[in-house]
Amino acid sequence: MNRKLRVLFMGTPEFAVSILDKILQENYEVVAAVTAPDKPAGRGQKLHQSAVKKYADKNNLPVLQPTNLKSESFLEDLKKYNPNVIVVVAFRMLPEQVWKYPEFGTFNLHASLLPQYRGAAPINWAIINGESKSGVTTFFIDEKIDTGEIILQKEVAIENDATAGILHDKLMNEGANLVIETLKSLEEDSINTQKQPQSGELKTAYKLNPENTKIDWQKSTTEIYNLIRGLSPYPVAWSYFINENKKDRCKIYSAKAEITEHNIEIGKIIVAGFEMKVSTKDGFIVIEEMQLPGKRKMKIKELLNGFSFEDGATML
Repeated sequence: MNRKLRVLFMGTPEFAVSILDKILQENYEVVAAVTAPDKPAGRGQKLHQSAVKKYADKNNLPVLQPTNLKSESFLEDLKKYNPNVIVVVAFRMLPEQVWKYPEFGTFNLHASLLPQYRGAAPINWAIINGESKSGVTTFFIDEKIDTGEIILQKEVAIENDATAGILHDKLMNEGANLVIETLKSLEEDSINTQKQPQSGELKTAYKLNPENTKIDWQKSTTEIYNLIRGLSPYPVAWSYFINENKKDRCKIYSAKAEITEHNIEIGKIIVAGFEMKVSTKDGFIVIEEMQLPGKRKMKIKELLNGFSFEDGATML
């Protein structure tokens, strides 16, 4: 006889929305959605709702937005909705009294093949590091981050030209299916977990920041190309450039790698017609789409129509 599941869903970004949508499509009972509090954003500092909140409101789901997951009011809400399973997708770390509450446990969907790429940005780092595969994992939450026992995994290939955006969508779709498989196993009481391997070289999905998203033009063409596609469409690789003795900052959204021998100094900007490329130690990065300060994102042909780089312009 199947167990009757009462699901509490926790998540914030668009990635989580598709998983919540799939759970509802499969007719599981979702007792409430927990998401981040509204935050002021933009010039007008208007309150911005998370993607999960917008979706939950549209689908008449109760929404909880605790600032403190250990607060008495949130723990009272937990008892009121009384879930017997919690599903977590792209949310913050949970206190023990929360993840231990449901009868059938709390499981997380992580966008990597654990134990590889534990951390905040697994999709980006898989591409930045030039991986040929990634995947999704469901695992039971424990007291550490992304270390709990694995329930299910699904591998996904990464194409040579895939961006973080493309991989995000693939993993989002596979992740939704994996969460449903996990819920079905819980319903049928047929789950077999495995402990995460503790040995071997583990790669970490560090939080992205201005330092690790800046292009180092001393690196190889392939490494720079992987960084650009691994940060596209967000948060985007960036670089300083010097043009007409003025130092500015630009964002590079897309590019191609051209590996070839040359004797041009590293970082030199070369413009020919409507093509722009930057020299590296073993080739060139051919820029396809970029954004200059105070401007919108543009295709390179459009940008070069209204902006010129002097002959000595360089990327730093």
